[in-house]
Amino acid sequence: MLHLTESQLQIQKMARDFANKVIAPRALKLDESEEFPLDIFESMREVGLMGIGVDPAHGGSGGGATETIIAVEEICRAYAGIGTILAVQIGLYGPVISRFGNEAQKKAFLEPLNNGKLVGAFGLTEPNAGSDASALESTATRKGDKYVLNGSKTFISCADGATHFIIAATTDKSKGSKGICILMVPRNSKGFTIKRQHGKIGIIASTTAELFFDNVEVPIANRIGEEDQGYKNLLQVLEVSRMGVAAQATGIAQSALDASLAWAQQRKSFKVPLVQHQGIQFMLAEMATRVEAARLLTHQAAALRDAGKPFSKESSMAKLFAAEAAMWVATKAVQIHGGYGYFKGSIVERCFRDAKITEIYEGTSEVQKMLIAKRLIEGNR
Repeated sequence: MLHLTESQLQIQKMARDFANKVIAPRALKLDESEEFPLDIFESMREVGLMGIGVDPAHGGSGGGATETIIAVEEICRAYAGIGTILAVQIGLYGPVISRFGNEAQKKAFLEPLNNGKLVGAFGLTEPNAGSDASALESTATRKGDKYVLNGSKTFISCADGATHFIIAATTDKSKGSKGICILMVPRNSKGFTIKRQHGKIGIIASTTAELFFDNVEVPIANRIGEEDQGYKNLLQVLEVSRMGVAAQATGIAQSALDASLAWAQQRKSFKVPLVQHQGIQFMLAEMATRVEAARLLTHQAAALRDAGKPFSKESSMAKLFAAEAAMWVATKAVQIHGGYGYFKGSIVERCFRDAKITEIYEGTSEVQKMLIAKRLIEGNR
C-alpha cells in the first residue's frame, strides 16, 4: 500500500478533481477532434499542474518524481491523450531545463511554463533514429555565436501547439554520442516548419508532427548544457521520464478496470449481473492485481529517484511492466464489455488504443529488457 505525504495527497486530489470535472466529460470529443486542446492546457496551467517538479524560485510548486507520476496517472485515468501532454511538459521538457539549463534559460524557458504562455515539446526521434538515440542525423553546425540546424524529427508529441522545442542534434558525427548537443528552438525561427501527422490510433489529443529544419539559426545562448554532454544529459532525463510513461500506463489500466467493474455490476447475462460469474470475477481480480503491481513498481522507482539513489533499473522495470499490464488489462476490459467494448465511443475501446503506445515510446519494451539485463549483469542497480 502506498503511503503518500499530505502534500502528495493534495496533488492527487487536485489532479483527480480536475480530471473528473474538466477532462472526463470531454474525453470522447477530444479523442475524435485530433486538435491540440489549448484551452485545457491553459486550465492545467491555471491549477498549477505545469508547475509540478519546478523549483518555486522559478515559478513552480516544487516536488519530485513522485509528485509528477501522481499527477500524470490521475490525468491519464480520465484520458491519456491529455495525460501525455502533461507528461511531456513536466516529465521531459521541464526537467531538461531544470537540470541542465542556466539561470537565464530557466527564467526564459521554464518560468513561463507555469505562469506564462509557453508550451514545450521534446524533439529526439528521427526517421532513422528511434531506439538508438546516438544515431541522430540532424546536424548543428557551429558558426560564430550561433548554430545552424538542419534535419528533421518525427512523431513529436505536442508539436502542433508548442511554442518552444528542445532539439537534439549532432555537432560532429565522428564523435558519436560525444558529438550531440541540446538546443532550444522557438517555433517562429526562420527555416523551421512543422507538418501535422494524422492517423494515430491512440492518445489522439496529444497531437503529433514532423519537424523540419532548413538552415535554422540558433544562438549559442540557447544551447542547454555543455556541447559534448547532450547525449548523456538526454539519457538521464529519459531514465526519469520512463517512470512517467509507467504512470501513464497505470492510469490507462486503472480507467479500464474502473469501467469494467462498473459494467460487470450493471450488465446482466443469464439473468444475473456479469460480476456474479466466476470467470468475470477472475478477470477483474487479475486486472486489479496487475494495476496495483504497476503502480507500486512506478512509485518505487520514483521514491528511489527522489531519495537520490540509483533507480534506472527500477524505472525500466516499471515502464516495462506497467505498459504490458495496461495492454493486458485493456484487452480484458474489451472482452468483459463484449460487442459494446469493440465500438468507438466506449471507454475501454479508447483505453485499448491508448495503451499500445506505452509499449513503444520512451524506449520499447524490448529496449527496457535490454537495459534491465544490462544492470543485472553489471550488478548495478
